[in-house]
Amino acid sequence: MFLTEILQADCIRIPLGATSKQQAIFELVDLLADRVGIEDWQDLRDAVWQREMTRTTGIGHAMAIPHGKIDRCPRLCMAMGLTKEPIDFGAIDGKPVKLIILLASPSDQTGPHIQALAQISRLMMDVEFRSQIQCAANAQALFELIRQREGP
Repeated sequence: MFLTEILQADCIRIPLGATSKQQAIFELVDLLADRVGIEDWQDLRDAVWQREMTRTTGIGHAMAIPHGKIDRCPRLCMAMGLTKEPIDFGAIDGKPVKLIILLASPSDQTGPHIQALAQISRLMMDVEFRSQIQCAANAQALFELIRQREGP
């Protein structure tokens, strides 16, 4: 799976206007819902926030991957955002978050959801790539970095 199969450039926001974890998550959910056509945006907000309250999605290295599943999500999809200032996400390394990657998927599709999480993890293990992503000037630049990294 390539992330560019589930991410559109217009589902990337640089910078996010949010200054808190909840605001950031809701801003990305709203962006994704608007661009992908998720009618049950409030259900997605609730699902992602409930998951976040169960256990932080701040995975370290200034990144968080909030995610949620709802019945009426049309397909696996993704939104990304870079914050103006780092946000406390209660990350496992205790450091604030700058890059937030939101995944949304249909309730009955576990496999693709897990594949997307694995692909994100693989790409973000590269320190240089992570740095390039976190310094992207705009949405198109970030999208192109991912496209180039994933190859043809």
